Amino acid sequence: MSRMDSRLLSLAKFHIFCTLSLAAIIFIIYADSIIYNDSEKSVELNDKAPSPVPLQTHSSAGHLIKSDINRIALRSMQEETLEVGRESPLVPPFNATEEERIAWFRSKLPEFEIFKSDKFARQFHSRVLEFFNNKCEGQFFMTWISPVRSFGSREFLSMESLFRAHPRGCLMILSRTMDSRRGYRILKPLQDRGFKVHAVTPDLSFLFKNTPAEAWFAEMKGGKKDPGEIPLAQNLSNLMRLAILYKYGGVYLDTDFIVLNSFLGLRNSIGAQSVDVASKNWTRLNNAVLVFDMNHPLLYKFMEEFALAFDGNKWGHNGPYLVSRVVQRVQNRPGYNLTILPPIAFYSVDWKRIGGLFKKPGSQAHYRWVKAKLLQLSRETYGVHLWNKQSSRVAIEEGSIMQRLISDHCVICSDIYSSERIFSNE
Repeated sequence: MSRMDSRLLSLAKFHIFCTLSLAAIIFIIYADSIIYNDSEKSVELNDKAPSPVPLQTHSSAGHLIKSDINRIALRSMQEETLEVGRESPLVPPFNATEEERIAWFRSKLPEFEIFKSDKFARQFHSRVLEFFNNKCEGQFFMTWISPVRSFGSREFLSMESLFRAHPRGCLMILSRTMDSRRGYRILKPLQDRGFKVHAVTPDLSFLFKNTPAEAWFAEMKGGKKDPGEIPLAQNLSNLMRLAILYKYGGVYLDTDFIVLNSFLGLRNSIGAQSVDVASKNWTRLNNAVLVFDMNHPLLYKFMEEFALAFDGNKWGHNGPYLVSRVVQRVQNRPGYNLTILPPIAFYSVDWKRIGGLFKKPGSQAHYRWVKAKLLQLSRETYGVHLWNKQSSRVAIEEGSIMQRLISDHCVICSDIYSSERIFSNE
């Protein structure tokens, strides 16, 4: 064979290889689209059994949710650039002055994806209405402002435990990063089993509209306000949970919470994190779990306090300490129907002692304590807050309370003992 023929043959093989590769790529993309569409239909058609009346399935107009729009996609497939989860906590420079932080924040605003009110965000309200138009045994919300890649096994366990206790519940995750192909793949195992869970890009301008947070958000979005030293994502999550419950009603849960028992008997409830030993009165409340009817006046007061007293330099000031301040001021006034639950309800273990739940019994006495604690939790606790900032890298040991809680409350039970995950800002 001549050298020319050999070159022509090699060139022909190269063109064939390129053509086959392109065809394979197109097929993979097309197949992924088919799988997504089929999954959406299967979730929609699943679970035809009648269910009890949901916990506040109302629209912001005060009527039962009923979508008057044509069938819309519950999920808006976003640009592939969001696949890697570019959203970051945007930590300001250390020891910067207020003026320096504002200047820094103004320069970083284009990177703060969650502020965008693009075509994906503008579908938010319609997607909420359509999702909760299904029969839901309770409306549940979570927020996720961190990158999608940091949504790990512990966060997935929170969803599993929620559906173990509420198999006909509906969970919406307010997240631009999770509302992506990569986020969809994370949620798909639960959707394939018929559980109703979706991630939806929030439209913060809409969410805060006609609330006390509207002016605060406009200033912040305009780069005119000091975000403080604490990552703004953390404080946005504090505010988003208040606004979503105010406009739609239901249950908000942090993503480091294991649900043990049904919430369906709760209304307008918040949990005490600590109590005074002598008086038995609460000393601090927490906002990791909130259960409220739509348009509840206390949620309005919470948002009002957030906007008026915002301080981004103090941890907890706009979260647990905020709800504590407001409830202390209004709890004896008429019109604020509220149930304050004891620490055993949601915060049975203090954040300083959470590591003890992860340790295996080292003696017979320890074993008996573990057994008694598990019995108490099963009877008296709605769920356990894991305080992820303290426990996310603690290994779960065989025979520990955590191992038993996971085994008893997971539904897929895959990769549930992993302790390798990135710290989140939720």
